[in-house]
Amino acid sequence: MLQHRRRRPPAIETLAPDVVLLDINLPDISGIDICRQVRKQDKDIRIIALSVHNERPVIKNILGSGANGYVLKNSVGEEIITAIHAALNGETYLCRAARDIVSNIQEGELSEIPKITRREKEILLLVSKGLTTAQIAEQLFISFHTVESHRKNLIEKFDVSTMTAVIKLATQYGLI
Repeated sequence: MLQHRRRRPPAIETLAPDVVLLDINLPDISGIDICRQVRKQDKDIRIIALSVHNERPVIKNILGSGANGYVLKNSVGEEIITAIHAALNGETYLCRAARDIVSNIQEGELSEIPKITRREKEILLLVSKGLTTAQIAEQLFISFHTVESHRKNLIEKFDVSTMTAVIKLATQYGLI
């Protein structure tokens, strides 16, 4: 009898690295999702996120997904080397700028990226395309009130007062 086993991403399977430098912004899949996949399959691989994102929720989200470090792309090369050594020693490493971002809480700033459901994401995408609540309800074959309920939930999750603000933050954090 053949057993079905989840495979590692091909590069991880082939190379069996000790450390992975992972860009968060990838064209086909989120680096955060890859981080979660790698972490589920191999707890020993050290993952260092590289990103241009300098927002606290993004940094906290990738670290919460299993990354061992976070280095902004504009950091000097020595910081990447330091991050690799720290990760190999079992430490969590944040480049200097990321440490400053995480330690300086701004009033009204989200502490982490909100978790949104598949349906909320669908509605968010349609709202961002300019569809009205009635148009969204018709397109998704759900009631007007259900769409309104999802819109209200999104506003609450993002802790803002308008869907425009939700769309802005969702775009900024790569959710849409």
